[in-house]
Amino acid sequence: MPDACHVPGDDRGLAFGDGLFETVLMRAGQPLLWSCHVKRLARGCQTLDIPMPSLDALEASFKPDAARGLEVLKLIVTRGSGGQGYRAPEVPEPRLLVSYRRFTAPVERWRQGACVRLCELRLGHQPRLSGIKHLSRLENVLARQEWRDPNVHEGLLLDTQGLVVEAVSMNVFWRDRGRVFTPALEQCGVAGTLRDALIEQGHVDIAEIDARALLGVEALWVGNSVQGLWPVHTLVDADGGAVARWPLTTGGLQREAHRLLGYPDSF
Repeated sequence: MPDACHVPGDDRGLAFGDGLFETVLMRAGQPLLWSCHVKRLARGCQTLDIPMPSLDALEASFKPDAARGLEVLKLIVTRGSGGQGYRAPEVPEPRLLVSYRRFTAPVERWRQGACVRLCELRLGHQPRLSGIKHLSRLENVLARQEWRDPNVHEGLLLDTQGLVVEAVSMNVFWRDRGRVFTPALEQCGVAGTLRDALIEQGHVDIAEIDARALLGVEALWVGNSVQGLWPVHTLVDADGGAVARWPLTTGGLQREAHRLLGYPDSF
């Protein structure tokens, strides 16, 4: 697999979104939920028929050092160059891109919760791509362009049938009659690694819910494997008017999620 500090113009990830990515929380140069990220990347590579990078190649980017603190590692795997138009090369030579950025834990969101906007954009169905973190994320880009208000912290995305799918860059969780659920993601959406871990450990079940029913749930959260879990206190519509409010709900699910990410139980 060629080293790619420079991405040529004919790279298929750049030209077509023909590839995958993972964003990994790193603490002192060590990854959190690493096995979940590797499994999802492997699922994506199998789906797109891109050779999976070796574990050694992926882990070569790790930099164990207690002084490094919190960082986010971004891994991008593209099919590389070659082929003609949409036709992929017979023998692809995948390209692995690696970058780091420093990260500050969003303690304010953990403590004060989040205001979430109900986005106007609707996610289209493509079950063959559902769950994986492919590079073609234009729906999320367009949804994020819907608001500039700094008091709105995330966006809630529905599909074309009006079912809740995910947030713009997070998964969605809700509590109803004492049980915690997350959408199924069989038709569209990204199956986050934190979501996968919470399901695997029995803290979250899978269900369908539409926007109207969501207004009546006991509690709502958005979260991912970098940001942790944010309790949602307000859902607003496209005009900024509140359509639902919830009491601030910390502890419980948030505690379990943050334990998986090495974040403190109290803050």
